[in-house]
Amino acid sequence: MLWKVLAVILSYFIGNFSTSIIVSKLWAGIDIRKYGSGNAGATNVLRTLGLKAGLVTFVGDALKAILSVWLGDKLGGENVALLCGIAVVMGHNWPLLLGFKGGKGIASSIGVGLYVHPMVAIICIAIGILIVAKTKYVSLGSVVAISLLPILLLFVQFKLFLFGLALAAMAIYRHRENIDRLLKGTEPKLGQKSRIK
Repeated sequence: MLWKVLAVILSYFIGNFSTSIIVSKLWAGIDIRKYGSGNAGATNVLRTLGLKAGLVTFVGDALKAILSVWLGDKLGGENVALLCGIAVVMGHNWPLLLGFKGGKGIASSIGVGLYVHPMVAIICIAIGILIVAKTKYVSLGSVVAISLLPILLLFVQFKLFLFGLALAAMAIYRHRENIDRLLKGTEPKLGQKSRIK
């Protein structure tokens, strides 16, 4: 039991590992939290430093999530793996070590989803990419894709539906300002560069 609890706690702190801050420091000697939206996530890195830096950040955030779910799986099985998946996204979104100011959890949620149910995750990712390609709104593609996750997981297992619902709820909450801007037509599109805050 102790190992299971420790796995969940460790997953939260793995989530605290901010790929965006490390990449922005190494890439351009800046603190990404002082640029663009001020968000410590892959999209803000993409807008500020370009595609390569954004992809590195995205992959790093996804990999730390995969590591956490794998750790939970090995130490406690599926249920612990699911809890670790939720914990790592919470750690990314609300990192204790960064004053609870983190990212929005999409890349980390993708990493978790790919480990837990690859096929459903790939479907959500594909739909999200299509929406971004069509509209140029990263936030819209992200919100739609993560909202589809629990719906599709409901057809697999109710426990996974609840898990997907938790991930979707966190992501939608973190995107509430983006959603407001989308409704007002003021959300920046993909390709628009960010400036210093």
